Amino acid sequence: MSCCRRGVRNQGFTLLELLVVMVIIGLLAAYVGPKYFSQIGKSEQSVARAQVEAFSRALATFRLDVGRFPTTEEGLNALLVKPAEAPKWNGPYLSREVPLDPWSRHYIYRSPGATGTDFDLISHGKDGQAGGEGDAADIVGQ
Repeated sequence: MSCCRRGVRNQGFTLLELLVVMVIIGLLAAYVGPKYFSQIGKSEQSVARAQVEAFSRALATFRLDVGRFPTTEEGLNALLVKPAEAPKWNGPYLSREVPLDPWSRHYIYRSPGATGTDFDLISHGKDGQAGGEGDAADIVGQ
């Protein structure tokens, strides 16, 4: 008795069929990839805006309690740890440590602000440089 059947063709894919499938996958990736990555940039901007707004609210609460905004030297850390010269401090004003911006850089805090505002709170966006457009645009809170 024979253990193998004769005349049965191997059922597999030819190299040409595999190449056609790979080309189709490549075309789909080329079409979908840029749209996907542009959405990532928009979400990073949204996260930075939300964080700046949350810090601004916490800073406003700090001001109501203490009577002033934290100094540049005290920085955003004053929202978590009582500064030496803030007897009416009633914090912490944030539930966690101050996070880095979505591009892994520290937010810039200055008080008083450079343009005559009470404070400046800035993330320089994806490029880390002042100014810019799109993903590289600055996120500013006041």
